[in-house]
Amino acid sequence: MTAKNLLLNVVFAAALPLTAMAQQPGTWKAYMAYHDVEQIENAGNLMYVLASNNLYAYNSNDKSVQTFDKANLLSDCDISFIKYNKSTKNLLVVYSDYNMDLLSANGNVVNMPDYYQASMTDDKTIHHVMVNGIYAYLSTGFGVVKVNMRDGQISDTYKLGFPVNYSYIDNNSIFAASASQGLYEASLSSNLLDASNWKRVGSYKAPQTINTDSLNQVVNQLGINPGGPKYNYFGVMKFRQGKLYTTGAGYNVTSDMNRPGTVQILNADDTWQVLPDTLEKTEGVAFEDNLCIEVDPADGTHVFTGGKNGLWEFRNGNFVKLWNYSNSPIENYAGKKDKKRNVITSLAYDGSNNLWVINSMAPTQSILEYTATGTWNEYKQSALMKNYGHGLPLMQGLFLDSRNLLWFVNNNYTYPAYMAYQPSTNALNVYNTFVNEDGTNVNPTSVECIAEAQEGIWIGTNMGPLLLEPDNITNYQYITQIKIPRNDGTDYADYLLSGTDVACIAVDAQNRKWIGTNGEGVYLISSDNMTQVQHFTAENSKLLSDYIESIAINSNTGEVYIGTDKGLCSYMSDVNYIHDTMTKDNVWAYPNPVKADYTGYITIVGLSVGADVKIVSTSGRLVAEGKSANGGTFKWNGRDTDNHRVGSGIYMVMTADNEGNKGAVCKIAVIN
Repeated sequence: MTAKNLLLNVVFAAALPLTAMAQQPGTWKAYMAYHDVEQIENAGNLMYVLASNNLYAYNSNDKSVQTFDKANLLSDCDISFIKYNKSTKNLLVVYSDYNMDLLSANGNVVNMPDYYQASMTDDKTIHHVMVNGIYAYLSTGFGVVKVNMRDGQISDTYKLGFPVNYSYIDNNSIFAASASQGLYEASLSSNLLDASNWKRVGSYKAPQTINTDSLNQVVNQLGINPGGPKYNYFGVMKFRQGKLYTTGAGYNVTSDMNRPGTVQILNADDTWQVLPDTLEKTEGVAFEDNLCIEVDPADGTHVFTGGKNGLWEFRNGNFVKLWNYSNSPIENYAGKKDKKRNVITSLAYDGSNNLWVINSMAPTQSILEYTATGTWNEYKQSALMKNYGHGLPLMQGLFLDSRNLLWFVNNNYTYPAYMAYQPSTNALNVYNTFVNEDGTNVNPTSVECIAEAQEGIWIGTNMGPLLLEPDNITNYQYITQIKIPRNDGTDYADYLLSGTDVACIAVDAQNRKWIGTNGEGVYLISSDNMTQVQHFTAENSKLLSDYIESIAINSNTGEVYIGTDKGLCSYMSDVNYIHDTMTKDNVWAYPNPVKADYTGYITIVGLSVGADVKIVSTSGRLVAEGKSANGGTFKWNGRDTDNHRVGSGIYMVMTADNEGNKGAVCKIAVIN
């Protein structure tokens, strides 16, 4: 074995655990489900598979699988149809919002947004896609749309005045089948733009449905596994012990979304663990619409999730127990002795590993404690019994703050409020008036989320984000609306994101606020709250949707997980947790190894602020030096002090903190 080969083997062995995390700052990643196969399109050695409204391709030559998503080639997400054209050798991808892509085998994507962007009063719903020659025919709510798959343009639009469920071509005629109007025919040689040339020729016959069981069987027999979660529902997320724990949400008192209550766990290596989700077969109630999740601090395999039908407990990947009225103080909100509607809406552990449980709409109590020793306690609070003879309807967002107070909100128009509960004294503060520091009533109709930052408690409402400063926690006088100066030569200022419907708030390692909204995407606000650092939307970024349901942050890497109504994606921020001490366990570099074709910066993260950084070769030659930035990062361009690209080899990252403690905390492999 040559010296270079030996170096390569050592480098790759050392770097493998890091490359899974080596996502560059400013980049996006999508975590899509590919579980339920809906359509298969054969394209020579490629087999395109539409599964769980997402796309992947199986290559029969090398047995490889490639996934496609908005962060990787595609223009949109939530796919309704795919159709391969043998004449043009590309795949038509039709999204649920009627956007369209043409995907070639070489990975080239042409977006066709014309139909999606078209302003019309007609029903734009696409019911079916048929391919003939170089064209695709879309059966819509008003007629048929003809798409040229070679040129990537809409050729014609046939407005028939009725919905077309599917179409087909036979004997030089095109047929449009409508469930409400029957079967219509027109000669391809006629003017198809003239609706009078389409004649009714028979009754409607439903098309043959796709047997998805057989499609799944094809995929299973080939052993295809694109990975990913099972479902695209991420309404609730918490990052705990190096993993992302999620469940689907879906219940809002007035309606059930019937989302699977499944717990899906993203591991550090980007693999997924899906806990058992067929529990209704043994428990007799639906395992769905779960609104909260929590992880035992003493045991990462011990997981609880709660929702409209009780509190579900798991350990070591297995279901343990359903807690409800029959085996705990949990109450059914209607007072009926059955298992339905034991509404558990929020969970949080305290510092002694006791699990605190919020039982919404319960007749006599709302706050429960499941202790570390396995006993239940209940704490009655009359202030929470304000809703027609039972507790508040949707108390959510429970968390323990730095003062050992438990905070939560009532996310319902009947009583918009947020609360602070002190477990040690059973004292409760309820905040249901919203007067700002100027004496102005804010009057939100919903209080949707709550989070702690360095400057106080942030509350997300449909009127924008509000701040409860520390002095007002026990002696409440007013809520703060942050004022942003206009800097236009006047003394005027605007309230921060006033009128924005805030769905969730997460605070990163540098006290920046990530604010998810209902319809406006994600805002990133600076640590001093004065600057809008970013505003991500589905239009200007790889964000899957502007409707954000949850946000969680991996403070060690800076990865921000964003749960949307169309699935889960993440953004790699430039701020990670800053460690007081720098060791080989918390400092790492990416990309690592650095390959010959890489010309960007090499980023070292996990450093202390203002640390002295030196990069040296194995012979001790200094090649670069500087200080870490505010985010605990240091960037190296891969060049030495003479601005020459360094040669192949291992380079040591040497650091010294503000107290002069020195050490080698990281190694970087360079391969030219």
